[in-house]
Amino acid sequence: MTMTSLQRVLTTLGHQEPDRVPLFLLVTMHGAKELGLSIQEYFSKAENVVEGQLRMRKKYRNDCIYSFFYAPIEVEAWGCEVIYREDGPPNSGMPIIRKPEDIKSLEPPKVKESPCLIKVLEATQQLKAKVGDDAPIIATAISPFSLPVMQMGFDRYIELMYEHPDLFERLMKINEEFCVEWSNAQLESGATAICYFDPVSSTTVTPREMYLESGFKIAKRTIARIKGPTATHVASGRSLPIIDDISQTGTAVLGVSVLEDLTEVKAACKGKLTVFGNLNGVEMRKWTLEQAEAIVKEAIAKAGPGGGYILADNHGEIPWQVPEETLLAISEAVHKWGQYPINHRA
Repeated sequence: MTMTSLQRVLTTLGHQEPDRVPLFLLVTMHGAKELGLSIQEYFSKAENVVEGQLRMRKKYRNDCIYSFFYAPIEVEAWGCEVIYREDGPPNSGMPIIRKPEDIKSLEPPKVKESPCLIKVLEATQQLKAKVGDDAPIIATAISPFSLPVMQMGFDRYIELMYEHPDLFERLMKINEEFCVEWSNAQLESGATAICYFDPVSSTTVTPREMYLESGFKIAKRTIARIKGPTATHVASGRSLPIIDDISQTGTAVLGVSVLEDLTEVKAACKGKLTVFGNLNGVEMRKWTLEQAEAIVKEAIAKAGPGGGYILADNHGEIPWQVPEETLLAISEAVHKWGQYPINHRA
């Protein structure tokens, strides 16, 4: 029986085998190419993103709709400048927190009064009206623990953690309120689940001992207040040493790094977390069509059996430079090699 995308994903999340491995091509900027617009113009209207996502889902036979615009849209709501590029994702400008003392007077923005966030909510509503229950709509929220990288810069944030624990705690409290409000507003608008982006919790960035005292506790508190399912994504960072910990935060899915072996990751996640990943988006720019098929086939052989695996890139956003032909080859390979029962080996 052929399943809808939503049925396929729900079966996978239940650690059962659906008809095929779900494909989540997290394409954002490629919608601008579809519509013949610049990246800045594309993200200027909710209607553009809606049309882009619908076209890309049809073209790539994608199993999800991705309502994510760009990462700094969250700090844009706090008053931060967004810097646009012609060939890559928008980036955050000058930090809004220039010195630790600024945190004392910091207040979170009101989600439903922020024009940039309202655009995302409008796009989500329109996508839900178009897609209904055929496919999941994946929304995103940057974790309270990771948002300060854009709010104040990485170096100042690390100093804050070690030198100003009281101000660190205040910033986390403010960010938790914002993250919960933002996540729930997207769910109310029609999103199926929240991708909780938390790269600072990765062991690539934060030692496990420190994570258990910071990102772990923050995730448990925050995820408990999000009124829908969540997927935790560490955006290319390593997570194998903290998989058991992440499974206790209340999340259902883990976005995993290409730096870790899928066989090991799948074994560590078995029965606890659905594995999400781990194609290398940077290398993907240079793949031949034969490489795309071989890499997808290997990933499915390692993580697909038994369910509990969604094939995606390892960062949460396909780079602008990845050609359409490569994305089509990835999709074709999933439809060819991802049918259950999976009977080929890596």
